[in-house]
Amino acid sequence: MEVESNKQNKITNNHRLAIFASGTGSNAAKIIDYFKNNTHIVIALIVSNKKEAGVLKIAEQNNIPTLIIEKENFFKGNAYVNDLEKHTITFIVLAGFLWKVPQQLINSFPNKIINIHPALLPKYGGKGMYGHFVHQAVIQNKEKQSGITIHFVNEKYDEGKHIFQATCNVNENDTPEILAKKIQLLEHKHFPEQIEKILANTL
Repeated sequence: MEVESNKQNKITNNHRLAIFASGTGSNAAKIIDYFKNNTHIVIALIVSNKKEAGVLKIAEQNNIPTLIIEKENFFKGNAYVNDLEKHTITFIVLAGFLWKVPQQLINSFPNKIINIHPALLPKYGGKGMYGHFVHQAVIQNKEKQSGITIHFVNEKYDEGKHIFQATCNVNENDTPEILAKKIQLLEHKHFPEQIEKILANTL
């Protein structure tokens, strides 16, 4: 309990997070649950590029506002910066968000956008390397280990500064589906905790 108390004491400012997600939202759900009773960190907005994304249902269940974004405005407009400002967002978490982040958004939130990638970067990163495609490549190359990388976001896919990595073994009989489950366990265990640690050192 003392460790938890010290962790909370380090976070003296209020943080309002936007979670960007394109899919079912399992990571978003874990993050929402982790910070549910936190007095300094609020999940203030769920952003998705897909109207049918499961993460929107999770947002509804938790009474969190949502924002559906479309490609033209995201990449050629103002990257929805005005909408994020309306919700007084201070930090952005990418949790299974498949679009590249435009420069305007990066400029508006310098060192305040993080992503989680289902591999040990710098291996198996870049355009098109997500989900099943990552796990398939790891197994095809007979890697002995895989894992997760949490990193800051810059203008290039998966090339931002690394914050945290965790590993798991890849067994000979593993399929992409089996490896995906191992990776998901790592994501759910570490992502919320690492967000809290990052915010403890932010402003």
